[in-house]
Amino acid sequence: MLAEEIKANRRRFVEELNKGRVLDELFATDFVLHSITGEDIQKGSLKQRARALSEFFNALPDLHFTIDDMIVEGDKVVERFTFTGTHKGEYMGHSPTNKKVTMWAICIVRVAGGKFVEEWERMDTLGLMQQLGAVPTPQKEK
Repeated sequence: MLAEEIKANRRRFVEELNKGRVLDELFATDFVLHSITGEDIQKGSLKQRARALSEFFNALPDLHFTIDDMIVEGDKVVERFTFTGTHKGEYMGHSPTNKKVTMWAICIVRVAGGKFVEEWERMDTLGLMQQLGAVPTPQKEK
């Protein structure tokens, strides 16, 4: 698969994600997500992943993903994202704050046969929790 085709599929994935949908057809049947929690999620468990995503969209109903950078090398694509949203619903036990939040993420995705087969993700969850007031932000020394 050509780099431009891989990029087009990832852009399509993010466009659908911004609508709150995950396109199953873009994922191989043996897809594995190495998630931010440290667990490996198989494609059969993507329904569980979709539920978690749904909770994220319920907490931040105006959630929007923007691809800041995308690099393709061989069978891998690396993306740096920014997400923005307003905390309007409960999230991880934290009541809505109506705060506008911004968070970054970096994903590495391996592609084979035109499908996403493996993904590693890392997100600034600490920064998100600090913005929601769930975790204190360190004070800068003067």
